[in-house]
Amino acid sequence: MPKQKSYELATDNWINKSNVLNEVRNNRMSISQIRLFSVYLSKINPKNIKSREVTFKLEEYTKIMQFKQTNTTRLIKTAEDLLGLTVKYWDKTGEYSSDGHVGFVMCQIFKRFKLDKNDADEWVVTIDCHDDVLHLMFDLQKYYFKYQLWNALQLTSPNQQRMYEILKQYENVGERVVTVKDLRELLGIKPEEYPRWNNFKIRVLDASQIAMEQYTDIKFTWEVSGKRGQGGKINALKFKIEKNNGYIRQLTLEDYLTEQEQVELESEPEEFERPDDEAAPDGEYSINSKYRERIEFFMDACNNEFSFEQVEELNNILKENTSVKLSDEKACYNYIYRRYVKMDLQDKQTKGTDTKVKSRFGLLKFFIRKNIEV
Repeated sequence: MPKQKSYELATDNWINKSNVLNEVRNNRMSISQIRLFSVYLSKINPKNIKSREVTFKLEEYTKIMQFKQTNTTRLIKTAEDLLGLTVKYWDKTGEYSSDGHVGFVMCQIFKRFKLDKNDADEWVVTIDCHDDVLHLMFDLQKYYFKYQLWNALQLTSPNQQRMYEILKQYENVGERVVTVKDLRELLGIKPEEYPRWNNFKIRVLDASQIAMEQYTDIKFTWEVSGKRGQGGKINALKFKIEKNNGYIRQLTLEDYLTEQEQVELESEPEEFERPDDEAAPDGEYSINSKYRERIEFFMDACNNEFSFEQVEELNNILKENTSVKLSDEKACYNYIYRRYVKMDLQDKQTKGTDTKVKSRFGLLKFFIRKNIEV
């Protein structure tokens, strides 16, 4: 077998992640940054600290980061964002001292981002982790877990990716009990996000449950754990974790990169406005919050590709369908999600052919009306 060049990414690598690194809280990574970090961890050799520096072809890096267009300004901005990512972990036992303090360490994840040309005159991106996190990535003797990279490539939100890792860590135990407060912090959810339980349940728990069962090697169920608080407040959850053999496919990194659209180079603009990974629906709507949450939930089922009004149209189409219970939002989400996946696969398979999909939204509507799924 020919030796792999330093900038050629393997497609079947495993990710070894220490429990301490996985328990980092309030980490506000975007889905693109999480995916890049997962690819980085899959590329290093945890038994060889010399592999800490990972090199990507520029084309690979821009596809992993989901750029549509790129220039030096954009690359500098995303480099600044990556170098600004930090981790915080407790020193030693994490127990409070008599004076009320507890020791902690806070440091950057990455220390260097470099864009230059290699010996073959190709533009490459090289990333190196910070010295202070080396012990969390290399020579892991115990208190770590591992999973194959393909599990991180098809999840479409930071909540889904983090939920997978939070539960994967406890797969061998088979269950995990966690307070809602701790879970929100582990997921990086701000206090003002999803303040209502039903919204948190639908947008985080239900969406993650559906996505993980379709795209990863584990699945889960959950139930309320322990006593409820004042007014019936849910304080803790118990997750039951089991192996999942029903996932759609093991998407290799090579397949993932192939399916991403070619990134276009653009001239340097005077100003660069960074696109948001999680675009909010356009405009304000004078509708009740429960209905808005329902439509936004279904927008998530479509990877937030379509507008609020378009997803409203999908919701109206569901009213004509007798095979799904309209009041069961989780079932409706799953119904739309599976047909979105079918539409997306067909679009990618027909690119460059005479049968190329002309309207992704139109094809999705057709699949929903005709009850066609993967």
